[in-house]
Amino acid sequence: MVYSFRPYLFVSPYSLYTVFLLGCLQIQLGVICSVGIWILSEAKLQAAQAHQTWKSPLGLTEQVTIVNPESAEEYSKPLPYRLKSTPILLAAPENFNPDLRLPPSLTEPPQQNSSPPSLPKPPQNSSPPTTATEEKTPDAVLESIHTDYHYETDNFGQTNFFLEPTVQFRLRNGNKIFFKTGFNFFEQRGVESITNFPLQVGWQGKIGQVTLKTAAGVDVFNRLPIAINFNVKVDAPISPPRVSSSGRLLSAVIISGNLEQGPYKSNARTLDNQITTWRFGPDLYWQIDRNTSLFSSLRLGSYNDGNSEVQSFSRLERKFGQFSLAANLFTWSYDRDLERTSGYFSPPDFLVYNGEVAWEGDIAQFLRCRLAANLGRQRLKGEFDNANTYQTRCTVKLSPSIEADLGYSFSNVRNQETGGSAYGGNSFTGQLRVKF
Repeated sequence: MVYSFRPYLFVSPYSLYTVFLLGCLQIQLGVICSVGIWILSEAKLQAAQAHQTWKSPLGLTEQVTIVNPESAEEYSKPLPYRLKSTPILLAAPENFNPDLRLPPSLTEPPQQNSSPPSLPKPPQNSSPPTTATEEKTPDAVLESIHTDYHYETDNFGQTNFFLEPTVQFRLRNGNKIFFKTGFNFFEQRGVESITNFPLQVGWQGKIGQVTLKTAAGVDVFNRLPIAINFNVKVDAPISPPRVSSSGRLLSAVIISGNLEQGPYKSNARTLDNQITTWRFGPDLYWQIDRNTSLFSSLRLGSYNDGNSEVQSFSRLERKFGQFSLAANLFTWSYDRDLERTSGYFSPPDFLVYNGEVAWEGDIAQFLRCRLAANLGRQRLKGEFDNANTYQTRCTVKLSPSIEADLGYSFSNVRNQETGGSAYGGNSFTGQLRVKF
């Protein structure tokens, strides 16, 4: 399983210093897990002291997920249009493709109402207790732990590895807080490898109909200065979402605002040059009908080396049962091409368009898979070439509260200048989700 991946397979040949860093990471993750278990134990202890008729905010939320249109809307739309714990700073056409993302968190169907067992009646001459203790609910309840895995390579010697667990808590008022850490590794020809330990704290809540999510933290590197990162996302419905009785989104128009800042984790050279970015822009999601959706995104970027970018992505998708058809259009342009000096792909004019055919269905009761193929064209510096992507992803339901994903994709869509040589990139992705 990808989550048992051992990072030393990639870093052990380099130095004893790297082995020492991995030991520190194990200690760091052990402390985080211990704190999480301690908080969970405290929450369960406090909950056990309360009356049996008390329900946690998490349980109440699960029961209204299908009934409440606002909650159902959040779970019905494709994952990229939801709030995500990790902003993606690595810009490339495939990063905006909803079909290359992981499926949503676990949701449970509403439980059938059942009458509680009748309690014996107290004797008539009994008197109420003279003292009463006030029932208390825990301030925070451990809701879920997500562990994201990403390993990508290409035919030009570039390797990026990400392993990032996120622990999420639900507060008494319904808001959420999360803590993220992990281990990242970057390797590239001609550059000394770099390891990264992200640390981030975030909050998510609602203000009326508006959903706000914000996070801030630091990135610690083995041989680079500490860098600050933060992101903000705001989701607001333009028209009231319509949801069917089964919880499926029928129609909605949602606009989002995004702001991201942090180190540009494109490759080892980019990090070695200490490139940081500001990115901001809107997203628009339109559920036209129950089977047709449109997503459009615009990003404006500013780099600390004086460069700037404009990128846009649009996707129109139509579902036919287990099959779907989609059309994607991606444009990307930079003010200056600084790939040789700064290390990141910065085309003055880049265009990708393709059509997608996909199938998704249940292979077994516990196994659901998706297969997709994107065929199209890409234009770089006035020259056209084929742009194809092949992707598969499977979700295994290990228990009612545990799911695991494993995905693979191959793409020849460029994310670096290769001259006349063909580009090919492989990507393995995964996620382990545990809900409490």
